[in-house]
Amino acid sequence: MTVSILDVASFILRERGEMSTMKLQKLCYFSQGWALAWDDKPLFEEDFQAWANGPVSPPLYVKHRGRCSVSELAHEKPKALKLEQKLIVRSVLDTYSQMSGFQLSELSHKGAPWRAVRESYGAREGERCVGVISKEAMKAYFSSL
Repeated sequence: MTVSILDVASFILRERGEMSTMKLQKLCYFSQGWALAWDDKPLFEEDFQAWANGPVSPPLYVKHRGRCSVSELAHEKPKALKLEQKLIVRSVLDTYSQMSGFQLSELSHKGAPWRAVRESYGAREGERCVGVISKEAMKAYFSSL
């Protein structure tokens, strides 16, 4: 059974409660990165783009657009994550959830995948960029940490 980023985001919100949309996006990004490094496969198929404030998944963005914080997503009944998926996400939450959305954004900016895409598109600081951060680049980066 394949879960989507919306399923993972819903799980994160159930585990940790209301949070900023920036924080939710970054926790999903770090969950995907660590899943690729630890499990050698993605948690979900949706991609992230190298937006100005860090990695953003457009399908998740559509669900929270216009809101600063979110406690649940307007989403059809979320699919349950498998045990190994829950363990990965919980490990990420244990490591990163005490950080703010802005701190997580800064952390994601230090990562090679986001920076490389923005550089390849010639995007300056604060400029819009819709370049996709590849799962291969995420796997290589998170595996190197």
